[in-house]
Amino acid sequence: MARVLFINGGSEGHVNPTLGVVQELISRGEEVVYFSIEAFRERIEKTGATVRTFDDQKFIQAFISGGRDYVLERINGLLLTADIVIPSVLEQIKDEHFDYIIHDSMFGCGRMLAQILKLPAINSCTSFAQTKTTFDKMIEPFFSKVPSDIVKPIHDTFQSLTDRVKERYDVEIHSPYEVFCNPAPLMIVYTTREFQPDGEAFDPTYKFVGPSISARLTQDGFDFTAIKGVNPIYISLGTVFNQAIDFYKLCFEALGNTDHTIVMSIGNRTQVSDLGEIPNNFIVKNYVPQTEVLQYSALFITHGGMNSTHEGLYYGVPLIVIPQSADQPLLAEQVLKLGAGVPLQMRGLTANQLREAVDCVLSRSSFKKAAASIGESFRKTEGYQQAVHEIFEFKSQFQI
Repeated sequence: MARVLFINGGSEGHVNPTLGVVQELISRGEEVVYFSIEAFRERIEKTGATVRTFDDQKFIQAFISGGRDYVLERINGLLLTADIVIPSVLEQIKDEHFDYIIHDSMFGCGRMLAQILKLPAINSCTSFAQTKTTFDKMIEPFFSKVPSDIVKPIHDTFQSLTDRVKERYDVEIHSPYEVFCNPAPLMIVYTTREFQPDGEAFDPTYKFVGPSISARLTQDGFDFTAIKGVNPIYISLGTVFNQAIDFYKLCFEALGNTDHTIVMSIGNRTQVSDLGEIPNNFIVKNYVPQTEVLQYSALFITHGGMNSTHEGLYYGVPLIVIPQSADQPLLAEQVLKLGAGVPLQMRGLTANQLREAVDCVLSRSSFKKAAASIGESFRKTEGYQQAVHEIFEFKSQFQI
């Protein structure tokens, strides 16, 4: 039995794919200590892992203080979280032994902690993977097209923060890529090589295991009899960008009092009472058991997070993707390219545009066929079970 240190941030899309992995590791005799935020304690503990936490409010404040307009500002924000996360983790594991570390791909302190602790490292990649070449291509316009009076102070801050990391933790950071993507000797990517843009560009250290979809923490109270046999439209903007009262009301305008049954999840930051009068054909909940509802759905209107996109396609549901941030525009492009749905822009979106997109996707069988084909390819993968197989191969390689 080995002891595993798992380091992750605090978002559904980064935590949920790891739950099956952790449960499978524990079933095969590993002991897992999992660092995240308090909000995820219950669902992580259900896997059998020991949960420890860091201060999520201080983490978020540090991250946001780096700036939000440019990728390098976000990287600076990740570097600023080091002084929140690293001392907390090191204090809580003092005098403990670990055999290897698994860290999130976009959680900036993961690679740093692996270096500080001198542990063999595995990257848990819950977004599309990036090589250094593709990352450099993505960030290059910042240096070539943004005015130098903006670029210079941001880049100077990056240099001073990497110097500080070196001074405090004796960790060398050679490029922004190392902070943003946290490369490791083994990269577990929770999609297929076929769904990954430029999938053929990735070397054998990248293991495309397919979507990691396992049983979720669910809550009672959803009446499935109301949607059985009616092929509902499911609407959710995920858990981060779901404070969107105007969008929810636009959905009422576009789809209210039609022949469609609509299930809409609004998250816990919006109250159902804030939405005013709800059309009779809408079922509006703060929480919806997403993977279960998708199995009945004819269409999924989503923000296009990796988790949600995978889950919709896994069950063969075509998508309307309304990206909000991060890698979601890229996911929307990939869904369009593969013919499994259409993208819309939130800015300036009208009820007519949304209604027309719904009619388009539902009336053309090609969208359903493409989604079903992708879903079949996803279901042929082994997801978290394949991830654990790759982890044990890695252990053998490192004689753990």
